[in-house]
Amino acid sequence: MKNFKSLLVLFSLVSFAAFSFACASEDDSASTASSGSTLEQVLERGTLKCGVNDNLTGFGVVTPSGAFEGFDIDFCKAVAAAVLGDSSKVEYTPTTASNRFEALGSGEIDLLIRNTTWTASRDRELAQDFTVATFYDGQGMMVYADSGYNSIDDMEGATVCVLQGTTTELNLDDRFTGTGMSYTPLTFETNDPLQAAFEEKRCDGWTTDKSGLASKRAEFPESAGGPSALKVLPETLSKEPLGPLTRDNDSEFYDVVQWVVFGMMQAEESGISSSNVAQMAANPSNPGMARLLGASFEGGEVQDFSFGIPKDFMQKVISQVGNYGEVYDRHLVPLGLERAGSLNAQWTEGGLIYAPPFR
Repeated sequence: MKNFKSLLVLFSLVSFAAFSFACASEDDSASTASSGSTLEQVLERGTLKCGVNDNLTGFGVVTPSGAFEGFDIDFCKAVAAAVLGDSSKVEYTPTTASNRFEALGSGEIDLLIRNTTWTASRDRELAQDFTVATFYDGQGMMVYADSGYNSIDDMEGATVCVLQGTTTELNLDDRFTGTGMSYTPLTFETNDPLQAAFEEKRCDGWTTDKSGLASKRAEFPESAGGPSALKVLPETLSKEPLGPLTRDNDSEFYDVVQWVVFGMMQAEESGISSSNVAQMAANPSNPGMARLLGASFEGGEVQDFSFGIPKDFMQKVISQVGNYGEVYDRHLVPLGLERAGSLNAQWTEGGLIYAPPFR
């Protein structure tokens, strides 16, 4: 009898623990559900919080008037236009290479679009998801034109300026140590002190993505010799696919961001621009164009992709921001980053800019 009572008590304790765990799980689920997806939060808030760069000309910079502009900035605007119908409804948060992932993971920002490279370790370890790349880049090395360096192989024992906490820093080490060359990395958290060190010639080279080097070279101050005082060495050290990030397990918002980017690429391929999108939507030339623009083709039903935003979201994106080519031409061509012959050309012209079908 005594053993039976002991078993009964044990059974009661186990049952109580199981009940408590179930209740806690239900409470956790309810809490998670009540917090809503990022898409729901953005819709309720009425603004998109976008983490960006604020000192990289062409990609993300603050103008003298205090406005943000650049290639990455326009993709933030495009997502806001798609979700909220207004490309101006963006709160920009400048982030550094070191704190950008924490800002997204903590919920400080909804979306990170800051010249960030997609890698296997980041994809797996950050609890964050990369969408399709918006720009295909590669790491390079910039030196003074009178340095005597014609390739990285000439830079034995050099001191190199580099941003800390980046794939750039890792690629730099791979290139030098992997070929048995000695070097000294001089690391910085942001570009301003790095550039100051380079201008003071405390480092012999400056390494980052070639797009970033083009940006910094184009605006190099005349007091330090101007753009002609610098050259970018021909070697490309790495593959750097750059694009937006959302948080893991946030598929509604991820899908919106992903297909906004694809939509801008497809719009360029289809000949749809900010200047003709209204005309194209009013009279689509084919069913594919109608599906992209959320319009009717010859009186048929409008395709609903169930993204949780208006069916005509791409009309707002294109009219307010433009297609992929318009954004590229506006911000990157002035830096000398021509698309012809590059990976950022359309797939029909030998590049990697390619959108899956809107159907």
